[in-house]
Amino acid sequence: MSSLCSTNMSHFLKVSKFCMFNQVHTSCTKRSGLLLCHRHYHEAESELESESSAWASIKSCEANYVPLTPISFLERAANVFSERTSVIYGPSSVLYTWEQTYARCLKLASALVHHLSISRGDVVATLAPNVPAIQELHFAVPMAGAVLCTLNTRLDPAMISALLMHSEAKIIFVDQEFLQLAQEALSLLATKNKKTRQPDLHIVIISEKSNNISPNTYEYESLLESGHQEFAIRWPITEFDPISVNYTSGTTSRPKGVVYSHRGAYLNSIAAFLLHEMSTLPIYLWTVPTFHCNGWCLIWGLAAVGGTNVCLRSVSPREIFESISLYKVTHMSGAPTVLNMIANTPSCDRKPLPHKVKIMTGGSPPPPQIISRMEELGFEVNHLYGLTETYAAGTYCLWKPEWDSLPSEERFILKARQGVQHLCVEEVDVRDSITMKKVPTDGVTMGEVMFRGNTVMSGYLKDVKATEEAFRGGWFHSGDLAVKHPDGYIEVKDRLKDIIISGGENISTVEVETVLYSHPAVFEAAVVARPDKLWGETPCAFVKLKEGFDVGSQEIINFCRNNLPHYMAPRTVIFQDLPKTSTGKIPKFILREKAKALGSLF
Repeated sequence: MSSLCSTNMSHFLKVSKFCMFNQVHTSCTKRSGLLLCHRHYHEAESELESESSAWASIKSCEANYVPLTPISFLERAANVFSERTSVIYGPSSVLYTWEQTYARCLKLASALVHHLSISRGDVVATLAPNVPAIQELHFAVPMAGAVLCTLNTRLDPAMISALLMHSEAKIIFVDQEFLQLAQEALSLLATKNKKTRQPDLHIVIISEKSNNISPNTYEYESLLESGHQEFAIRWPITEFDPISVNYTSGTTSRPKGVVYSHRGAYLNSIAAFLLHEMSTLPIYLWTVPTFHCNGWCLIWGLAAVGGTNVCLRSVSPREIFESISLYKVTHMSGAPTVLNMIANTPSCDRKPLPHKVKIMTGGSPPPPQIISRMEELGFEVNHLYGLTETYAAGTYCLWKPEWDSLPSEERFILKARQGVQHLCVEEVDVRDSITMKKVPTDGVTMGEVMFRGNTVMSGYLKDVKATEEAFRGGWFHSGDLAVKHPDGYIEVKDRLKDIIISGGENISTVEVETVLYSHPAVFEAAVVARPDKLWGETPCAFVKLKEGFDVGSQEIINFCRNNLPHYMAPRTVIFQDLPKTSTGKIPKFILREKAKALGSLF
């Protein structure tokens, strides 16, 4: 099986107008935008030296240049935070120190190389919840020179099979809970592999109890113990070597393989703990799926600050409150749907917080009402924004002290904005998708959110066309519509494909949803377009009511008409449970199909 470095990376090089190995700007490019790898940087240095002998003594070498990689965070943690707790996992009474975690990762990397024949650039897949093994694999796999591919546990066997084939994974680590799902996927893959003559995958089972192991299958702890702690880490050759492949999910029905580099992961891991306002030794509760953007890059970032990973197999309000109380959790994260779940937790499942808990939210714009309720419960909510293609967070709502004196309603509206770029992003802007011109900073004119910099993906795996389109005009196109306010803060209004055009007027579904969430009976809401013969499209609201409430569609419609321009109010309201991705997003493409099937209202 070909490795990602030798086979898949060639797809990036074909579409690139720059060297895809290191992102170093040099004056020899005359600001042409070319990005040079470390090897090519030496060539540029030679040109500079010929121009001015004064700089002849300045060279990059092993003493002053090391490729950036988050692997280094773990090595440092083992030295600096050796006796500090790295992992806590209640069901199995697992508790490791950073010294132990480092030793376990070395042994696992050794086993991958020497027992499973993993080569540099091979892809190693996982199918597991937030258990300790996943934290270890995020370090051990790149330490073996391989590329990690964390699969969404809520996918069906056909999709998992397709992603395993697309990524060319050589091994899959499967948690016992998802073994049947994996076996069904592998059965489908075996049929495909017979046609392509690809070898079967090795399976490693992550289990909390001993199991009978079948041929071509390994048990996680046994495999780990077969490795050697003296293993020599396979450090990346260049910063732009791939460290992971993350398949997109949520708002699209066709996942794409987003490739992260060691450099980007290193930088965004630093940004992640800064955004979460973490000092040293935080205690972090894992409510964000670690398979989503590698846990928003915090799975690496926590090692940099000697943090404790409190692992949760499943996320529920009771588990969250119990974990916070038991382990004195200081930080956590979650999509607005997770916050909504916490905010509406029955009093019998809640426990008083031992202190203020900082929680970052992102994934979709959080309704101000949910932020308000969370802060009433003792959480400090901060808001970030990004995409899989930007290693998760790309912007955050940097709070201004002068906002503290504003009325609470205004404060929560401000906090719901997506804000400004974080430290490690070169530039974020709102521009016209066609002309690429900046939109006025008037808080009204909409444009597309665009990113450029070191924490933008390397590209889409094996998808030249999609990569070129995403990087059109020298910017990454997010597909999100936003406005930029006079203070430079951006506010996302909708996805390009979610905006409703009714009678020539653009309707932001986010604005309509915000009003719906302010209704006392509404637990969750999502708005999509419904075809209309007269207006082209009209808003269609899918609503889940809070337990114990019983209201009709007309009451919801009237409430929206009283709080919005009439043309923005839903013409249709459907009461049902809303579908969710495993990252807490509402996949609107499913709801759009339902609304489309309804046909025109009149």
